[in-house]
Amino acid sequence: MRRAIFFDRDGVLNEEVGYLWQVEKFIWVDGARAAIKFCNDNNLLTVVVTNQSGIARGMYTAHEVDNLHAFMQRSLAEIGAHIDAFYYCPHHPEFSGECDCRKPKPGMILKACAELGIDPAQSILFGDSKRDIDAAQAAGLRAGIFFTSENNLCDVVKLSVKKFLHVDGKE
Repeated sequence: MRRAIFFDRDGVLNEEVGYLWQVEKFIWVDGARAAIKFCNDNNLLTVVVTNQSGIARGMYTAHEVDNLHAFMQRSLAEIGAHIDAFYYCPHHPEFSGECDCRKPKPGMILKACAELGIDPAQSILFGDSKRDIDAAQAAGLRAGIFFTSENNLCDVVKLSVKKFLHVDGKE
């Protein structure tokens, strides 16, 4: 079983701008790219789990979300980093009915664990809302860390990985 770091997307990896699907509005949070590289360099899978109700609302398409994620991968490749997998929930209960993947439900995390061979008890999630932390707990992750973008994400990831996974890490 593998260890993973799960990241919510909006407000954790990128600045919160409301419904985001346009590359030109994407801005990395301080330390986000370095945090992902740190995880890559320390054999920790990096997985994004994000609610994208704008799809259910008809504001943008799954294809546009995939394009944004491809842009993120290209940006990360510039520093020799990558995200191992993206999972997103395109649903919203008022527009598309109930689902098992919309956080705070753990569906996206559980699916990633099953598909990627992740040990939840040796994995943590960084999120910026209670629903993220609730999803981490429901999935049995070792920790759900509340992150605010006033902090440097790489610093927070390094401290948390050391505390919860006992990884001192390569710089």
